Amino acid sequence: MNALEPIRAEIVRHHEVIRRWLAGTMPRSDFGAFADAHAPGFTMVRPDGSALDRDRVLERVREAYGTAPGIVIEISDVALVAEEGPLAVASYAERRSTGPAIRSTVVFRRGSGLAWLHLHETIVS
Repeated sequence: MNALEPIRAEIVRHHEVIRRWLAGTMPRSDFGAFADAHAPGFTMVRPDGSALDRDRVLERVREAYGTAPGIVIEISDVALVAEEGPLAVASYAERRSTGPAIRSTVVFRRGSGLAWLHLHETIVS
């Protein structure tokens, strides 16, 4: 298996969890499927340039339960940007049926799986 495949699978898996959460089709008790993917110290830069820490991201996602019934999220153009030791940097494109296209860069830490360390999102015009 090449280094990109587990990264692609994790990005797709994570966005499927997000889709189901936003659509309200997964039990609220399964929130750990989202939360547990984010390492302690996780940070995110949103398309508007604001930065969020892990607690704020989890709070915002928790509050968004069921707010987008029928949402579709498509992931494409996953690429491995760099890797060194336990760290891997990847980029991908995200298209949601409810908003603009986004290009993201994510930093993962490898261990027993892939932990999300940092995410930077940019709106594609």
